[in-house]
Amino acid sequence: MPVVLGTLLNALNSSMIAVALVAIGHAFHAGSEVVWLVSGLYLTAAVAQPTMGRLTDLLGPRRIFCLGLVIVGVSAVGASFAPGLGWLIAARVVMGVGTSAAYPSGLAMIRAWMRDHGAEGTPTGALGAISVTAQSAVALGPPVGGVLVQLAGWRSIFWANIPFVVASLTLTMLWLPSGRPARRRRLREAVGELDVPGVALFVGLLVCLLLFLLSLDRHPEWPVLGGVAVFSAALWWRERRLADPFLDVRMLAENRPLATTYGRTAVTYVVFYSVFYGLPQWLEQGRGLSTAASGLVMLPLAGLGALTTLLAARLANRRGVRPLLVFGSAALLAGSLALLAVGPGTAVAVLVAIAALLGVPNGFNSLGNQTALYEAASGERMGTASGLYRTFQYVGANVASAVVGLTVGAAAAGAGLHEMAVVISVVSAGLLVTASTSRHLRRGPVPAVTRP
Repeated sequence: MPVVLGTLLNALNSSMIAVALVAIGHAFHAGSEVVWLVSGLYLTAAVAQPTMGRLTDLLGPRRIFCLGLVIVGVSAVGASFAPGLGWLIAARVVMGVGTSAAYPSGLAMIRAWMRDHGAEGTPTGALGAISVTAQSAVALGPPVGGVLVQLAGWRSIFWANIPFVVASLTLTMLWLPSGRPARRRRLREAVGELDVPGVALFVGLLVCLLLFLLSLDRHPEWPVLGGVAVFSAALWWRERRLADPFLDVRMLAENRPLATTYGRTAVTYVVFYSVFYGLPQWLEQGRGLSTAASGLVMLPLAGLGALTTLLAARLANRRGVRPLLVFGSAALLAGSLALLAVGPGTAVAVLVAIAALLGVPNGFNSLGNQTALYEAASGERMGTASGLYRTFQYVGANVASAVVGLTVGAAAAGAGLHEMAVVISVVSAGLLVTASTSRHLRRGPVPAVTRP
């Protein structure tokens, strides 16, 4: 329960802000720059996830988990009193650092608990609970945020973090193991051991990649793409020569299952976020629905993922990881192809059914990829490995932004939705082929957690 409460904060803060952007813009007389309230948190989290994961490995998961919760609480209070948009964006950036600690340190604490209790197997129940909670937060964040904004103003969405922070902190200190590393370190010592130049190169790589992707809907910034190549080469050259690198490229080269899981996760989120961002835009501009009606049409997309995660956990225990990813990819392909038949005259009931079809695979893909990560990552580097897992999610989300900008964003009232559907159908077909043929996916049942 403490891990679940902590990990939902990232999804909750990512989704609730969507319904508050207009009110914040009016409050600070701001225009399009309010989008940095979303992009700033995503970019920060993409970098902070593996950084907090590495600190988890160095300092122990419970210390980093609690530190992250404290940062979220402090930044939430700061955001609620922000006197200007710049201050609010800064508070969101700090919040992104805090929310980034929960997932890598949470998985590390789960593994530590299993080790301390002599349990063996894969904790599909715990992984499923994390997945269900995150997807529920994505689904319920906008309507809950809308109610809070309407009743108490936009500042109230930041106060919503406090009960979760307090509850998670209390339960963590009472129940969860410290998961201490082999050698205890102070925070200053751990930061000194952190590969800061490697982190800086990784930041440069991500920033250049995201800036290039976000420029595709206007004028591609090809020099920035050159920066991606330069930072990638420098990062690879440096990290291969360190005994304890930030990004263990040797491990990725040798651990094909882990590297494959990262790539598959990024591509899966390209499809999910393309639909999540692109379909509402078309519903309003191409179909002519109101914002409220579009939100209701989209509700099954995120909501059904929470329910199907429960089915996915049962299937994983009986048949293994591969059926989860095969079914999830096949359902994504079916839903993507269904969008090709959608037009301005399509009935709302049909649109809801298609949104539901696209929501079904979310639970299967999420749990399948998390289980594959848990099985592929080594115990002593679980924090770093799970942090990078989240980073690849954010990379997929930003690629999706480029896809939406080039298709729906360019022709929301015309053929843009169909162009997006073609792109994500091809991507989904590729996911289905790789899930069916990959040698790295477990063929048999996932061993349930057992005690001696």
